Amino acid sequence: MRPVLDELARSISERHAILFVGAGVSMSVGLPSWRVLIEHMAEELHLDLERIGGRDANYQTIAEYYRLQLGSMESLRDWMERNWQVSREKVERSAIHSLIVSLDFPIIYTTNYDRNLEVAFEIHGRDYVKVANARDVARVTPEVTEIVKFHGDFDDEASLVLAETDYFERLSFDSPLDVKFRSDALGRTVLFIGYSMSDMNIRLLLHRLWSTWQRSGYESHRPASFIFMPNPNPVQEAVLRRWGITVLSEEENDPGQALQVFLSKLKDRVDQLSASAAPDR
Repeated sequence: MRPVLDELARSISERHAILFVGAGVSMSVGLPSWRVLIEHMAEELHLDLERIGGRDANYQTIAEYYRLQLGSMESLRDWMERNWQVSREKVERSAIHSLIVSLDFPIIYTTNYDRNLEVAFEIHGRDYVKVANARDVARVTPEVTEIVKFHGDFDDEASLVLAETDYFERLSFDSPLDVKFRSDALGRTVLFIGYSMSDMNIRLLLHRLWSTWQRSGYESHRPASFIFMPNPNPVQEAVLRRWGITVLSEEENDPGQALQVFLSKLKDRVDQLSASAAPDR
């Protein structure tokens, strides 16, 4: 993995890489699972989970029904804001979040609703600008890390991508944040962490990124992109390779520990490259 890790580390040290953070990062510090959200919605709507799919119930569809029944997502948003979080102390103790901050990506995209990334930056005394809608894009400055809430933010209910219709509308990839991502990602290396490749939204995002380069006629000039997967398999690796995505992994049983080991190795290599590039005094 060393040559591939060197290529990624070089892009990061040159601030030419974007990080894309998924639910696995927040679950590493104890964020509630989607099952907890499903059970809460079912209880509030007086639904029998076994009659609507049991363990296979889809939270997006139930959230769509929630909106139809109650007229808005305000109550659910308030519940999630109270419960879809972990303590500041847990984030402070998280080696994964500390490593993310120290890797100093200029832009971090996340599909997570929680504030864990923002809290991590605050804990480590690092400035950031949060981007959750078109208005926020105007606040971006090159000197400060952008944390782009790709699926919305609790401070802006309209930005949340939670119900089935929200996801369907995002599949067109023409919202302001989608346009921003295409602009940000086309010329940079992208590293995805915390994602399962069963997530069709992310698979479609990766495919769209690949197809954009393919249609351009300049696919050979595309910067490398990477995804960290604790448990890769040859089928996924072959499909992702076809889309120009290199799979990285570590031999660890625990997904959170595997990600921590990977980020630690990556940080060490970035530091080595930065030190070698520094002018002699």
